[in-house]
Amino acid sequence: MWGLVRVLLTWLGGWSCVGRLAAPARAWAGSRGAPGPALLRTRRSWVWNQFFVIEEYAGPEPVLIGKLHSDVDRGEGRTKYLLTGEGAGTVFVIDEATGNIHVTKSLDREEKAQYVLLAQAVDRASNRPLEPPSEFIIKVQDINDNPPIFPLGPYHATVPEMSNVGTSVIQVTAHDADDPSYGNSAKLVYTVLDGLPFFSVDPQTGVVRTAIPNMDRETQEEFLVVIQAKDMGGHMGGLSGSTTVTVTLSDVNDNPPKFPQSLYQFSVVETAGPGTLVGRLRAQDPDLGDNALMAYSILDGEGSEAFSISTDAQGRDGLLTVRKPLDFETRRSYSFRVEATNTLIDPAYLRRGPFKDVASVRVAVQDAPEPPAFTQAAYILAVPENKSPGTLVGQVSAADLDSQASPIRYSILPDTDPEHCFSIEPEDGTIHTAVPLDREARVWHNLTVLATEVDSSAQASRVQVAIQTLDENDNAPQLAEPYDTFVCESAAPGQLIQVLRALDRDEVGNNSRISLQGPLDPDANFTVRDNRDGSASLLLPSRPTPPRQAPYLVPIELWDWGQPALRSTATVTVSVCRCRPDGSVASCRPEAQLSPAGLSTGALLAIITCVGTLLALVVLFVALRRQKQEALMVLEEEDVRENIITYDDEGGGEEDTEAFDISALQNPDGAAPPAPGPTARRDVLPWARAPRQPWPPGPADVAQLLALRLRGADDDPSVPPYDSVQVYGYEGRGSSCGSLSSLGSGSEIGGAPGPAEPLDDWGPLFRTLAELYGAKEPPAP
Repeated sequence: MWGLVRVLLTWLGGWSCVGRLAAPARAWAGSRGAPGPALLRTRRSWVWNQFFVIEEYAGPEPVLIGKLHSDVDRGEGRTKYLLTGEGAGTVFVIDEATGNIHVTKSLDREEKAQYVLLAQAVDRASNRPLEPPSEFIIKVQDINDNPPIFPLGPYHATVPEMSNVGTSVIQVTAHDADDPSYGNSAKLVYTVLDGLPFFSVDPQTGVVRTAIPNMDRETQEEFLVVIQAKDMGGHMGGLSGSTTVTVTLSDVNDNPPKFPQSLYQFSVVETAGPGTLVGRLRAQDPDLGDNALMAYSILDGEGSEAFSISTDAQGRDGLLTVRKPLDFETRRSYSFRVEATNTLIDPAYLRRGPFKDVASVRVAVQDAPEPPAFTQAAYILAVPENKSPGTLVGQVSAADLDSQASPIRYSILPDTDPEHCFSIEPEDGTIHTAVPLDREARVWHNLTVLATEVDSSAQASRVQVAIQTLDENDNAPQLAEPYDTFVCESAAPGQLIQVLRALDRDEVGNNSRISLQGPLDPDANFTVRDNRDGSASLLLPSRPTPPRQAPYLVPIELWDWGQPALRSTATVTVSVCRCRPDGSVASCRPEAQLSPAGLSTGALLAIITCVGTLLALVVLFVALRRQKQEALMVLEEEDVRENIITYDDEGGGEEDTEAFDISALQNPDGAAPPAPGPTARRDVLPWARAPRQPWPPGPADVAQLLALRLRGADDDPSVPPYDSVQVYGYEGRGSSCGSLSSLGSGSEIGGAPGPAEPLDDWGPLFRTLAELYGAKEPPAP
C-alpha cells in the first residue's frame, strides 16, 4: 500500500511540521514466514496541517515550501504528483517525480492571505489515481512591511478659546495593513510631533486635547498640530506615519468693548431737522460675530432730550442723530456721556468684565440763516357770515430769529384762497374779509400764509390758518319736500293724514329750532299740530270734512327762534279720495280718472289735437298721390312706341356719349352741315367760359340790369344746369310706311304750317300736343 508524507522545510523561521502517514488497511500474518493470527490495520483519513510561506521573500531560485510523498512510490518513477487550485502552476509548482512544492515569486499577505490547493498522486502511465485528492491551505505569513496611514487626514478641528486643560478637540485614527493577530506589526502608538505645549494626544485612542489653559483667540487664532502613529508598539524598528490637525480657536465673549478715545466732538447746524445724522461712535471689541454686537445709550438727560443714539445695521457703530429742532440763539452746545454695552454676555466670563465702556460727547450747534418763525404752529380764527368786506378776521405774527429788527412781509398763497375771500396786510399780518361770506355755502376756509424776510426773499416760512364762518339767522325754515297727500272719504275725524317735516339751513341752536302752525280758523277743514321737534301732524278735524271734487290747499306757517325770528309759508295739497276696504286709493277726482299720472287735462287735449292733425295731413297726402298715379296710368295706357332700336353695346352711364355712334340715329337727309371747328358737347361743362357782358356806363335802371344779367346767364353754357339731351331726329330707314313720329317733320313750333289734319280735331287727349305746335286753344263751351 502507499501513503503520503507532507514535510514543511524549515528556513528563515527555523521550524518544521511533519504530516501524518495514511495507508489502507492491510493484514499482517505475524512475522515474515511464521504463521499466526491475522492482524487487522485500519486505514485513517488524511489530516493535513497548514503550509506557511513568509511574504515578501525573494530569492534567486524558487523556494521549496513542502513535499508530497506516497508510500506506494518506491522510487521506480511510476508515481506522478499533481497540484491544482489557487495559484497552481503560476505561484506554486510541484515536481511531478519527487512531489516537491516550490513558490515561484514573492507574495504579499495584504493582497492575498492564503491559497487553497488540491493534491493528488496518480499512475504516470495510466493517470489512474493512486490516492484520493486532498485539499490543503498555504498561508502567507505576515511581516511588518506596511506603515500606518491616516485615511481621513489632514484634519480640521475647532475648540473654544479659553477652554480648560484636557478639553477634547478631535480624534485621529490611523490604519495598518499588517496582520493584527500576528506579532506587533499592527499595534499603533500616537504621539505629538509638533504642537506642544498647546495640545496632547492619547497614545492609544488618538484623541487630541488641549494641554494648557486660557488659549486666547485674539493672541493666536490657529494652530497646526502634527500627530504621528508608529507600529510595533512604538519600539525601535517600527514603521510610522503622520498627519496634520489644524485647530482653530472659536470666539467667545471674553473682551469688553473699549472706546479708543475718551472725548468725541461733533458739530451740527441749527437748521438740521430731527433724524439728521450728527456723527458715529465705535467702541472697539476684538471679539467676533454676535460677541461683538453692542448697544449705545445716552446717560445724561441733557443730551437725551436733544439727541438720540442707535446702533447701525451691523451692530457695531453708534449713530448720533438730532431728536428735536435745535436753536443756536437758545443753546449753542451740548455735553453728555455715551455708554457702549455688549448685548450678549457669557456668564462664564463675567470675571473678565464689566462688558461696557463710557465716553464723553460734545456737540456744538452752528448758527445758520433761518426763515421767520410764527408765534403759533397753526391759527384758528372765526368771523360771522354776511359781514361786509373789510371785516377784521384776525392777525398772524412772525419774527426773524436771527435779527428781531428784520422786517417781515405777509401774503396768502393763491392756491389756498382761489375765490379771493380774504386779504392780508403785508406789514402787520392782519386778515380781513374781501367778500361777504355764507356759512351755508362753506363753513371752513383753510388758508396758507407766507412770511418772507424783506432783506432775503429766500428765507420764508408758512403757517396754516383755519377760518370758521359763524352762523347767523339768515335762512327761513321750509318744508323738507312738497307734500301732496290724500285722505279717504270714510276717514274718521281726528285721523292722522300726513307728518310734515321742516328744515332750516342755519346751524343747530335757536336758529334751527322750527315751529309749524296751520290755519287759525276754527272752521278749517284740517288741523295742524306742532310736534315741537321740527315736524307737525296734519289731522282731520273733529267734525266731518265736506265732500269736494277739487283738492284742499292747506296753508302752513313756519318760523324759527333765532334773533330775529324768520318766517315762511307753505301749502300742502290734500285730495279727498274714495278708498278700498284695505285703505288703498280707488279714485280721487274726475280729472285724475281721465288723465294719466303726471298729465293735466289741457296737456292731454293738446296731444290729441296734434295727433288728429297729423292723421289728416297723412290722409290728404295719400289721396293726392293716388289721384296723380291714376292720371299717369291713363296716359300710359294710350302711349304708343313707334320704333324700338335695339343694340347690344352697354353704355357707360349718362356721361358716356362716345360708347356708340350717335350719328347713326340722326337723319342723314335732314342733318345740317356741321359747323367748322371742333364739335361742342352740350352735356358737359365747357372749358371756355362765355365773356361777361360789360356793365352799362353811367347809372342804369335796376330792371335793365337784372334783365341783362338774366340773359347773360341763359346764354352762358358754362353755368348749370348741364342737361344731357340726345336728339333723335331720325328713327330709321327701310320702313315702307315711313316714320310716324312728328320729330322728323319739317314743321317748327310757331313756324311753317302744321300737318294736313288739324291737331285740334284729334280730341282732348292731344290737346297738350296741339298747344305745343301752336294750335289755338278751343273756346270753352
